[in-house]
Amino acid sequence: MTALDRTSAAAAEAEGQRRRTRQIRVGAVAIGGGAPVSVQTMTTTVTADVDATLQQIAEVTAAGCDIVRVAVPSQDDADALAALTARSPIPVIADIHFQPRYVFAAIDAGCAAVRVNPGNIRRFDDKVAEIAQAAAAAGVPIRIGVNAGSLDPRLLAKHGRPTPEALVESALWECSLFEEHGFTDLKIAVKHHDPRTMIAANRLLAGACDYPLHLGVTEAGPALQGAIKSAVALGILLAEGIGDTIRVSLSAPPVEQVKAGIHILQSLGLRPPRLEIVSCPGCGRLQVDIHTLAARVEAAFDGFSHPLRVAVMGCVVNGPGEAREADLGVSCGNGKGQIFVRGRIVRTVPEHRVVEALLDEALRLSETPAAAPNEDAP
Repeated sequence: MTALDRTSAAAAEAEGQRRRTRQIRVGAVAIGGGAPVSVQTMTTTVTADVDATLQQIAEVTAAGCDIVRVAVPSQDDADALAALTARSPIPVIADIHFQPRYVFAAIDAGCAAVRVNPGNIRRFDDKVAEIAQAAAAAGVPIRIGVNAGSLDPRLLAKHGRPTPEALVESALWECSLFEEHGFTDLKIAVKHHDPRTMIAANRLLAGACDYPLHLGVTEAGPALQGAIKSAVALGILLAEGIGDTIRVSLSAPPVEQVKAGIHILQSLGLRPPRLEIVSCPGCGRLQVDIHTLAARVEAAFDGFSHPLRVAVMGCVVNGPGEAREADLGVSCGNGKGQIFVRGRIVRTVPEHRVVEALLDEALRLSETPAAAPNEDAP
């Protein structure tokens, strides 16, 4: 069995252990009900700037994003939705706050779904019947999004702060309003900046309903801090079978959010493997600037979509072994690099040509019919 087969088997096993939910469809993307966990992000452009927004959507799509959300804080943004949905390569979700009329505008514009935050939509409860009727007629699912920073004031007063119980009660209460009108094409997200609160809330929610869940740590922080917090929270829940679609909320470009989400899913066997770079952390045995070399390799392979494991190693202790275990690798020392392809040394090159040599060999592997991750890789 190859490494790819083993990864597929692990993914199938992980899928089989996932929480069973009803399924909704956001455009062409199925969510819940055994569908693969999807990756979402949100544009940072002004939605009314259609060209800029479409450019950003194209960038996140190329990075592997499945669904994109756009903010609709103004009438100009609402007016731009029809042009966006017509030209976007992936489903577009409208993110609605404060004004319920934008919900109807998003449905009419052909958005694949609408996200509402009941805690900050004026007189939302009075509009549920109309929203449910319009969404049902158009086949548009609704995402109930509850954030700690915008919790319904009534529940905030009851619980004193955004506890897991408060977040879940808010989400289920708003779902019940839709259920009263026969509308159950719903997805729920309960988010908090504290991973522990977010984990606890989603565990409670998973046991209280069968709606698909959108996972995310809201306001997670700058790139490194936010990625770590998100990986911890999402990783724990996904490993428990909880979660049907994810967003990694970083103070970083949307493309970086998508990449982080994909890496989280791949690390759990919930996404097919793409390029993986294995590199050593560095120690006193190094005879090469491994940090710079690994960064150069990562930059050179940016956008390389073939599923290969590339090892960039810098010492004689673990270097040759790790390089042999990868599909493609280099073990550096004394100003040179031994290039490994599927466990065999194919050539030795000067240190300044290592990146070029690795890229050449990767392109060769990607062009061969038998190209697949190393069968002996763990």
